Amino acid sequence: MWVVIGYVVVLGSVFGGFALSGGHLAALFQPLELLMIAGAAIGAFLVGNDIAIIKATLKVFPTLFKGSKYTSELYRQLLLLLYRLLSKMRADGLMAIESDVERPYESALFAEYPLVIANHHIVEFLSDYLRLIVSGKADPFQLENLMDNEIDTHHAEAEFPVHSIAKMGDGLPAFGIVAAVMGVVHTMESVGLPPAELGMLIAHALVGTFLGILLAYGFVTPLANLCEQKIHESAIPFHCIKVTLIASLNGNPPSIAVEFGRKVLFSNVRPSFNEFDDAIREAKSKGI
Repeated sequence: MWVVIGYVVVLGSVFGGFALSGGHLAALFQPLELLMIAGAAIGAFLVGNDIAIIKATLKVFPTLFKGSKYTSELYRQLLLLLYRLLSKMRADGLMAIESDVERPYESALFAEYPLVIANHHIVEFLSDYLRLIVSGKADPFQLENLMDNEIDTHHAEAEFPVHSIAKMGDGLPAFGIVAAVMGVVHTMESVGLPPAELGMLIAHALVGTFLGILLAYGFVTPLANLCEQKIHESAIPFHCIKVTLIASLNGNPPSIAVEFGRKVLFSNVRPSFNEFDDAIREAKSKGI
């Protein structure tokens, strides 16, 4: 939503300012210049990335136009799920959650938290490490190191689309210059035309530079920045799970362990202490 609004502001400011200054908007309508710039940028993108990164980038693009799925409600559900799993382990032993972690998508416990179960990355990360804990061979220090390495790998893999989009944005001004030079070449080979027509050809050529810069800094590069922000955001649930499980392995009761996890959440989506405490009390009152 905000991406679309931002694009409207960019277009309105640039073209509106040009029109208000007395410029003729029709002179900026150069589909062939746009074809050269966009086509060259897409071609360079295909050359500079392997098929896996191309697919990942195309998969990321639609998510950039949607709101964040990492909401306060998601984290409330995640913390409650962690609390219930740890409580079950503490009360009934490690093997009590074996069926839940082996088949999380069939688990009645996981099913009570739809926002969590809808994110397969969170479910797999949580169930994998709970499985290690249930096996009884989990050393807290080794487990924390392994979690950090997996989070780093996830982060590095997720950054490939960011780099590819940023590189595309970096190249657009240069491709705009290429289109402008092509327009100048066309103008120079048409020197026999009347001055008015030559002026029009030069104006068309300069539009190439304008379009390249506008597409780069008004459209593509901001998407790379947004994509990077979403990557940082997507790593927070993993840190929350990591801190909570390590706190539990170090002997803290479930209520304290999930408080450790709550503290690593971003402030704008972090449930307050009282809010989460009320959620735990409500769960206990229902015999959960």
